[in-house]
Amino acid sequence: MKKQAGFTLIELVIVVVILGFLAVTAIPKFIDLTDQAKQANIEGMAGGFATGISLARAQWEAEGRTNNGTNNTTVYDGVNLILTTEATGIRPGYVTGLTDGATLGGGFDAANCKEIWDNIFQQPPTLEIFGNANSTTNYIVAETGDIADSHCIFYLKETLNKDATSGDFVDPGVANIGNNFTYYPATSRVEINIAVTN
Repeated sequence: MKKQAGFTLIELVIVVVILGFLAVTAIPKFIDLTDQAKQANIEGMAGGFATGISLARAQWEAEGRTNNGTNNTTVYDGVNLILTTEATGIRPGYVTGLTDGATLGGGFDAANCKEIWDNIFQQPPTLEIFGNANSTTNYIVAETGDIADSHCIFYLKETLNKDATSGDFVDPGVANIGNNFTYYPATSRVEINIAVTN
């Protein structure tokens, strides 16, 4: 008869202790990777967005600063875009939407921000205006400011808080909550904002 050899109780305890140490050191790394992935996500989207805005402006310049009589316009990837009109604090030639918003006054709103998103990216991730977000929405947009300070804030949905009663995502109204980037069409500036987690 052959004698079967197995693990002793001491050997099993040592293996369990080693696995415990590995788990204690590895789990925080995986949690940190989730935050890093969310940060990389918004940084990548902001970079692509800024590039698209620059390409639309370059297209407008290459076309000889086209104007439809009322607004600066350019055809970008087959879509006719409305661009900013020069005024105090507003540089001409930056995307404001499909139909209005060239002066960044009362006509520029969150719908314009959504139009910019949907037409700057070739295959844009889903984006909705606050109050219209659903389970398939990846990003939520808000518009704030007026004239030269008008800006769109594009939030990564999963970094925002929900209203306890309605379950809707809450528009923080500021850029320092949630991972997001802000687009200022008056100057084409794009700012990335990463939420600080504790």
